[in-house]
Amino acid sequence: MSTLVIAEHDNGSLKPATLNAVTAAQALGADIDILVAGANCAAAGDEAAKIAGIGKVLVADNAAYEHQLAENVSLLIAEVAAAYDNVVAPATTNGKNIMPRVAALLDVAQISDVTAVESADTFKRPIYAGNVIATVQSSDARKVITVRTTAFDAAAAEGGSATVEAVSAVHDAGLSSFVGEEVAVSDRPELTAAPVVISGGRGMQNGDNFKLLEGIADKLGAAIGASRAAVDAGFVPNDMQVGQTGKIVAPDLYIAVGISGAIQHLAGMKDSKVIVAINKDEDAPIFQVADYGLVADLFDALPQLESAL
Repeated sequence: MSTLVIAEHDNGSLKPATLNAVTAAQALGADIDILVAGANCAAAGDEAAKIAGIGKVLVADNAAYEHQLAENVSLLIAEVAAAYDNVVAPATTNGKNIMPRVAALLDVAQISDVTAVESADTFKRPIYAGNVIATVQSSDARKVITVRTTAFDAAAAEGGSATVEAVSAVHDAGLSSFVGEEVAVSDRPELTAAPVVISGGRGMQNGDNFKLLEGIADKLGAAIGASRAAVDAGFVPNDMQVGQTGKIVAPDLYIAVGISGAIQHLAGMKDSKVIVAINKDEDAPIFQVADYGLVADLFDALPQLESAL
């Protein structure tokens, strides 16, 4: 058996999600190769070669793959995947965009958002906003899998010495083109990779009050998130949303401030190692999953917490 892992990267370096996907691939018990598709991405390929347990790194370096357009990259993956039994990618925004297309091209059913590998053909994945864990078995000869990165530890980034091979295949579907991007620049850690996350909900009352979280975040080296209610209310942009329809996080410490704990939000953070909740409603559902709870007005509690840190 052999497994192809699709690397997440920015052309210059790998993203942490790749290491989690490698760990999931290792659980399949097969030889593992990595595909790095991009433009001027040799550095990312060299970094992938250092990951422990990798046999070979395939680098497809072409302008057609520079911006990870799903229409182009999926054609490449489908071609390369013909030589593999499994294709694994992180269930990121990028992975969720590309992998269903790959599954369709290979005429197989995708196995999405896997949280555990039971065997080479049996997997666990959450359904109903994480309230039920389904055990699914695939009879497809080739498995196309996306994995929830928070469910798998990161593989060792050093210690490997994989060979690097160039892939000459160029696929430009001509169906889409890159127009531009607006990247939010922040000194804080990326939300899905941060060891500490502090999130605000509807209880913050407005966007200006999210500044109360910033001082605490700075002292803890934390990322700042938000509930869907806060995003829908226009308090903060949607790239801060944590939950079923936002980002899935599992930091060492998650602090929920003014968040009631709707099922959709819990689905995105309940795997956090330690959960702290601050809410003035003692019956808020968030307290049912919290390791530590403080029933208090956040406008009193946050300044006290910041001064105590």
